[in-house]
Amino acid sequence: MKIQVTEEALQWFKQEMEVEAGQTVRLFAKYGGSTDLTHGFSVGVITEDVNNAAVETEADGIRFVVAEQDEWLFQGQDVKVELRGEEIVFVQA
Repeated sequence: MKIQVTEEALQWFKQEMEVEAGQTVRLFAKYGGSTDLTHGFSVGVITEDVNNAAVETEADGIRFVVAEQDEWLFQGQDVKVELRGEEIVFVQA
């Protein structure tokens, strides 16, 4: 499993969530909704330190992480984080 973050999505995180180099963005399982990856659950994002990363990537000094307890949500699929219009979406890479 890998995480890819597009340049447009990275800029969104910097502008909308005010994320800076040295911070961590955690992708986590959120009850309700659906994505291109899952049904019945959606992907939430929060800035917080994660010590038990199942997978991570770095873009412009910002860590993007899925913690071990949320790995099941992605079912081993590579995840691409991209911007569609004004919205962040998570799709199979």
